[in-house]
Amino acid sequence: MNQTSTRSHCIFTIHVCSRQHGSATVRQSKLHLVDLAGSERVGKTGVGGQLLTEAKYINLSLHYLEQVIIALSEKNRSHIPYRNSLMTSVLRDSLGGNCMTTMIATISVDTTNLDESISTCRFAQRVAMIKNEAVLNEELDPTLQITCLKREIQVLKDELAMITGEQRSDDLSPQEIHRCLLTYYILGKLGSKTLTQTFTEKLFSPLI
Repeated sequence: MNQTSTRSHCIFTIHVCSRQHGSATVRQSKLHLVDLAGSERVGKTGVGGQLLTEAKYINLSLHYLEQVIIALSEKNRSHIPYRNSLMTSVLRDSLGGNCMTTMIATISVDTTNLDESISTCRFAQRVAMIKNEAVLNEELDPTLQITCLKREIQVLKDELAMITGEQRSDDLSPQEIHRCLLTYYILGKLGSKTLTQTFTEKLFSPLI
């Protein structure tokens, strides 16, 4: 078994960020490409030395991964043992998080590897029992949002100057900048992209 393959796991991660032109909404995602080393029976392969040590660590990490898979497939399970190994910690978002996961299981056609093939099929069956509901991972771009809010404040100041007949400076005071940042925080909490006229009047009423 595994005469030409490397005895290790391989995880390749791609971070993706996208935004439409002129939009303050940013979409972020993370793509994991994972190649897991196959489990093997040490007694059957008869390896020793460094290969034996590698096989033990590989089988142990796969054991921890299976524990996580079993916990995720069980309903109403409060604790998921992600921290048992580094691999399960890295793959946490791809197993039980806001994700869509596809797994390809490979088995041997050789009858001498029947036990390993059955074990792989059972593992794949447990993975198929995990149900996740993935949603878009979106957030507001703070820089662009604050710029829009500053522009909105300036428009309100110009309208106020026209009503009162006073000359207003184009520069924002520290208090107004603070209100702008506070507005952005509120928008992020409420999930709203624009302020209603009533909320705007209440927010900037001390400036009048």
